Amino acid sequence: METAEEDSALKALIELVPQFGNSYVHIKHPKSVLTLLNKIVLGGSKSLQVIADFDHTITKQHINGERHVSSFCVIGNCSTIPSGFREQDRELLQKYLPIERDPHLTKEEKTPYMVEWYSKTSEVFSGFPLDSNEINNAVKGSHTELRTGTQELVKVLDAENIPMLVFSAGLGDVVESILKEHDVVNKNIHVISNFLQFKDGCVNGFTADMVHPFNKNGKAAAHTKYFDLMASRHNVLLMGDNLGDADMADGVPNTDAVLKIGFLFGNNVNLLLPQYMDHFDVVLIDDQTMDVANSIIRLLIEKNSTNETLKH
Repeated sequence: METAEEDSALKALIELVPQFGNSYVHIKHPKSVLTLLNKIVLGGSKSLQVIADFDHTITKQHINGERHVSSFCVIGNCSTIPSGFREQDRELLQKYLPIERDPHLTKEEKTPYMVEWYSKTSEVFSGFPLDSNEINNAVKGSHTELRTGTQELVKVLDAENIPMLVFSAGLGDVVESILKEHDVVNKNIHVISNFLQFKDGCVNGFTADMVHPFNKNGKAAAHTKYFDLMASRHNVLLMGDNLGDADMADGVPNTDAVLKIGFLFGNNVNLLLPQYMDHFDVVLIDDQTMDVANSIIRLLIEKNSTNETLKH
């Protein structure tokens, strides 16, 4: 009986969001996703907020098979960065990135290493001059690409006055520069990330509120009061590419529906897929677009403009 209900729910989902019928889409519990989708769509624009990771979520995961440059990697292209910084940063990356991506370790086991990594990286960002023009020039020369359809998504969200939180464990100064470079900055986009601080004209590490891959939630956002300001928006469309991203809405008060979309790509897809399906409601394998998110927002607008009722 349960299987029949899930099959029926999947068919209903595909009618509402055609992309859900594609082979790269994996949904563990279609019935649950249909319920969440119903709540989000029927709640309308005034009840919705979007929370998205940045690196490899708003940006593409890869370009023709080559992993997309991260916001931290972009900063290394600044001309004023000393060579010693690059060497130290590379050593830290080689030590800690395999831990972050290790499919055999839990989030709790990884977290102390992430704190250690980001603390040491903050120390490396010290003692050299760096201004916004340098960062902007590095972004221009880094050939960054946003997921296909990101500009469309941001434009529609802005028109509907739906806020979008970009929640990034990357480097906020670069994140904001990339968004500006691709003309996706507006009043409804807010960035919570690791931002550089300065002393006597030189970089002096990160601001006090560290954001690493496994603390992107209400705790990391507490100093901004962002979630409190969004208390009336109890429905969330969440997107991320890291297992830790699934918790980004933790701390949003009085949530009614949180629909979690996970992007998965890489050499360990088969190994990681079961974990991603446990953490995300919808998992998209090697989908470098915002097609699903755009379809959901269009559905919301369409159903609310006609006052239609969704299928259950």
